[in-house]
Amino acid sequence: MEINATYNSLVAVGDSFTEGMSDLRPDGSYRGWADVLAGRLAARTPGFRYANLAVRGKLIGQIVEEQVPLAARMEADVVTLVGGLNDTLRPKVDMGRVKGLLTEAVERLTPACGQLVLMRSPGRNGPVLDRFRPRMEELFDHIDGLAARHGALVVDLYGAPVLADPQVWDVDRLHLTAEGHRRVAEAVWQTLGLDPGHDWREPLPAAVRPGWVTRRVADARFAREHLGPWIGRRLTGRSSGDGRPPKRPELLPYETRSEV
Repeated sequence: MEINATYNSLVAVGDSFTEGMSDLRPDGSYRGWADVLAGRLAARTPGFRYANLAVRGKLIGQIVEEQVPLAARMEADVVTLVGGLNDTLRPKVDMGRVKGLLTEAVERLTPACGQLVLMRSPGRNGPVLDRFRPRMEELFDHIDGLAARHGALVVDLYGAPVLADPQVWDVDRLHLTAEGHRRVAEAVWQTLGLDPGHDWREPLPAAVRPGWVTRRVADARFAREHLGPWIGRRLTGRSSGDGRPPKRPELLPYETRSEV
């Protein structure tokens, strides 16, 4: 049963997760769950408009300063806000400040949109999640409280075992594959009260565990191509999104394409 069958506009706010890394199109651009969701909404609503303000690497302070005011001015039917996780992955983080900034974002966006959607972000099983789990769960508890106070919807991706499965994570171990993004889009779709297209929680078939040598080669590649550069940016205060504009900075009609 559909709670609300009509959404005329969507604005997505956040970091690389919402920008769509690592769901690559053939042309080298990123698609991601927000684009998939927008495509599905556009297919059922003539004149549907969409903006995606997310930029990879952004911290919650940058999201509040650069994206939230613009999103608020757009007065969309739906705004998705996912931020703060990059902060929790920093060696040192002031969680009180992160939660305060997230509160500010919610308080500014709630009266400016029809429905605010927040998320408990997914995390890949492994040592990175184990190390940062307490911070992440502190952030997610705060998100739950904000949603209860401000009438926001929460999409609980963190509680879905399938989105912790390494099979839905790219080789960088930080971003979802196309299949992962497809499932996130369906989760948001259903949270908005729309008829399910598929069971996004359905487990994947068990993967054949690679041999020891294959795992070590993969670990070495990950350290060389992804972990090392990531650590280097943290040590120098740089971000992968420095100087990068949003891919859809204006709330414009969405041309339906093969996003589903």
